[in-house]
Amino acid sequence: QVQLVESGGGLVQAGGSLRLSCTASGSTLDGLGIAWYRQAPGKEREGVACISDRSDGEWYADPAKGRFTISRDKAENMVYLQMNNLKPEDTAVYYCAADHRLSKICALDFPYNYWGQGTLVTVSA
Repeated sequence: QVQLVESGGGLVQAGGSLRLSCTASGSTLDGLGIAWYRQAPGKEREGVACISDRSDGEWYADPAKGRFTISRDKAENMVYLQMNNLKPEDTAVYYCAADHRLSKICALDFPYNYWGQGTLVTVSA
């Protein structure tokens, strides 16, 4: 069992930046493909970005392209989502997801096995 823990959410003005972090409590992220999802109030959850285990595969949803960057630091057992030029429509709870079946590739339309509890990002106009 992998317990994912997100952090880094908060309140930021439009145009600002935040860096979200995801780690595994008591275990390693090695061998796992990792993705960030988000769910805005009243909307369905949507994929934002993903990264393969070896960091040789990344994918971004259209709203994230050019503004968000996903990365991982194996030494720190962390995956990050750097979010720049934030917009009010980026307001959502952001979730980290992981799965051993995606160690070599990356995908957003995939039933990830492990999920964190989420961290709230609020972008004010």
